[in-house]
Amino acid sequence: MEMLTIGAFAKASRLSPKALRLYDELELLRPARVDPDTGYRYYAPEQLEQARLVAWLRRLGMPLAGIREVCALEPATAAREIRAFWARIESETATRRDLAAFLVDHLSRTAPRNRSDPSFPGNPSEDTTMLELRYSALSDTGLVRPANQDTAYAGTRVLAVADGFGSGGAPASSAAVEALKFLDSEPLPAGSVLNLLEDAVQGATQAVQEVAGPTNEIGTTLTAMVWTGSQLALVHIGDSRAYLLRDGGLFRITHDHTMVQSMLDEGRLTPEEATAHPQRALLLKALTGGGSAPAPAPDVRLHDALVGDRYLLCSDGLSAVVPEATIRDTLAAAPGPDEAARALVRAANDSGGPDNVSCVVADLVNAESQ
Repeated sequence: MEMLTIGAFAKASRLSPKALRLYDELELLRPARVDPDTGYRYYAPEQLEQARLVAWLRRLGMPLAGIREVCALEPATAAREIRAFWARIESETATRRDLAAFLVDHLSRTAPRNRSDPSFPGNPSEDTTMLELRYSALSDTGLVRPANQDTAYAGTRVLAVADGFGSGGAPASSAAVEALKFLDSEPLPAGSVLNLLEDAVQGATQAVQEVAGPTNEIGTTLTAMVWTGSQLALVHIGDSRAYLLRDGGLFRITHDHTMVQSMLDEGRLTPEEATAHPQRALLLKALTGGGSAPAPAPDVRLHDALVGDRYLLCSDGLSAVVPEATIRDTLAAAPGPDEAARALVRAANDSGGPDNVSCVVADLVNAESQ
């Protein structure tokens, strides 16, 4: 077939000649022929599909190194890589979105305002609703395990669940939660709560490493929330979970750091296949011993809070055996956190209780109405 000049190929592929020359230099898209005398590039019509793929991946924001790898793969494998890339982008975007929302809220609160503004402190029309947490924590060994390696804690500001594993799982989970408890009595200025939480997680990591020693076979998950007075800051690593019940709907606000969840994200498993996968409990992230390698970064973000919100933190001893629809109905039906936590632990044991089960339930209430 007749070759296309670089100009004609650029027009057909919607890539500029400058971009085509760059992709040639980077070995992303080599011309079919280069004139030995003039150096002019010519392209074969069948290269149009690859050129369009490169253009689409660039628009997607994929780095050039990633594009080179994807273009060398078979279509089905390339599709999985693109899906995995986009899942990472969505996760990173969610974290940045939460941080941007926090900064907007924080700067709006601290910006000077005119006394004629109805929201100026002290004006009668100001919304002075004070919110606080009503909470309960409950941990149970279950019906199969010989000992309980979970730790559950609920305080004025701190809610936490940790699920230990290995021969020292119980002290590991306890050490991780203990490292966060100081936040219950610390002043929590809104502008630095994320920094405080990241520092606390570093302390939890060191505490677990001291317990576990040189082996990474001992460790724990950690899912915790810290109440600032206006927002809840979340830290999460592993496969314990946090849920929000709001207006009758149940929303999972954590993402499991497991092999099975990554396969779900990449489209290599269906939700139905995931529930029966033999490696569904294999963790990709956790707080462990073996301090030579850098500790994996936890998910840290802020959540807006509304009166009437009910939060659940739980180990996988609940979420792995009780369907989310049942969790939602149980949370919605219980009059208070104590009743909700007991009912959820009972539901896990009614489903066989194959693992330790821990629940922390907290309601966001109007302090003045209590």
